[in-house]
Amino acid sequence: MKYKVSLVWIRRDLRLEDNIALSRACAESEKVILVFIFDTNILSQLSSKEDRRVTFIYDSVMELDHELRSCGSALVCRHGDPVEEIPLLAREVGADAVFLNEDYAPYAIQRDKKVHSALKKIGISSQAFEDHVIFSGQEVMKKDGSPYRVFTPYKKAWLQKLKRENYQVSNRSFNFCDEKSLRKYLKTISLEKMGFIRASFVFDFQKPGRKNGLKILKKYTSQLKDYHETRNSLEGGTSGLSVHLRFGTLSIRECVQASLSNRSEGSAVWLSELIWREFYQMILLQFPYVFKSCFQKKYDAIQWSDNEEHFKAWCEGRTGYPIVDAGMRELKATGWMSNRLRMVTATFLVKDLLIDWRRGERYFAEYLLDFELASNNGGWQWCASTGCDAQPYFRIFNPIRQSQQFDPDGEFIKKWVPELEHRSKKEIHYPLSGNLELGESENLNHYPGPIVAHDVQKKLALQMFKKVSELT
Repeated sequence: MKYKVSLVWIRRDLRLEDNIALSRACAESEKVILVFIFDTNILSQLSSKEDRRVTFIYDSVMELDHELRSCGSALVCRHGDPVEEIPLLAREVGADAVFLNEDYAPYAIQRDKKVHSALKKIGISSQAFEDHVIFSGQEVMKKDGSPYRVFTPYKKAWLQKLKRENYQVSNRSFNFCDEKSLRKYLKTISLEKMGFIRASFVFDFQKPGRKNGLKILKKYTSQLKDYHETRNSLEGGTSGLSVHLRFGTLSIRECVQASLSNRSEGSAVWLSELIWREFYQMILLQFPYVFKSCFQKKYDAIQWSDNEEHFKAWCEGRTGYPIVDAGMRELKATGWMSNRLRMVTATFLVKDLLIDWRRGERYFAEYLLDFELASNNGGWQWCASTGCDAQPYFRIFNPIRQSQQFDPDGEFIKKWVPELEHRSKKEIHYPLSGNLELGESENLNHYPGPIVAHDVQKKLALQMFKKVSELT
């Protein structure tokens, strides 16, 4: 073995099984110590002290610590800046090396560079491994070495490159430091001490921890054959596993393996969704400007609406379009929204209200439990027609038709917009009664009329995009 003691810095990989950095550390070290840092640089940016993501992470970390203690070890936790905490802890425990899995978000890339540099200065080795994806943003490229900009050829190349070893789940074989030798490094960290309060979870698939992630994966694998038919359902049609992939309570290899073992039309479609996830990770790495700008740079010239009342109505679910309002209310109440609703609500903000997609992207980032920067950015730019391989700008969802198609009986709408529970199946998709002006009402059962006319806004959106397209 090369190292006597190694630290494994757990981040978006909250599991012991099939963890590449942990497996490598155990193979190359006599003893391994696991550490998790509650990153104050990230936590300080959160506006709500009842953030579901913090509770999810905290409970998953506590489950991980419990599992380690059952193995005779423990998880070392810190609350602070990782650039300071990791080198400090490495010296305290006498570590020869630090192992970690790669993170491709812009902040994470810069943070990790600083940590690697700080460790090097004090003579401690550090290694980062590919774990969050099957193929990193530099592995699936065109023959000329340039990155793909269209999904279908990327997917074809991705599948051609895929071999069994790429999704082989690693075996469990650990050599952790014992709890007794770690006691002086263990600190009690609570949500309250970090300035947060416990958030609740509405759906079973949202519940934290690897045990729950495995339970959901097992359950959903048996339903995969129907995914191509259920994926557009407004509730219960998708796996919900994006939450567990986001925080690494499940590995991407476990999900790909589950998909390939099913061999059905539904599983093939689900695998395609997993590849979309990697496609957007690649786009963010290869074109980091998309973090703040349009992938198709010409659309940065669009003059978006700055109507604050319209944006507020969208956020609060008071637009007068029931399917949009139901989706936005569900998001705020649960931290979740189905993929179909994400597309409907995003397209409405951009092409009906003519508001900058970046404002919607930031709002989703605040409330989505499964928020993933690359996927959220890619999804918003797809809906806004500003991204790579996005829907054409002239393709504009009609929110009423979307409602009629995907919630024909209005059951989802009634659940989240109870003001409309007595409406007929026909009128619930577009109730014309109520004030046409958006405003407060003393009547709690009041539902506003539409704040914009879809047909009018569609023409304005087409003119807005066409004007910019003709200039380039």
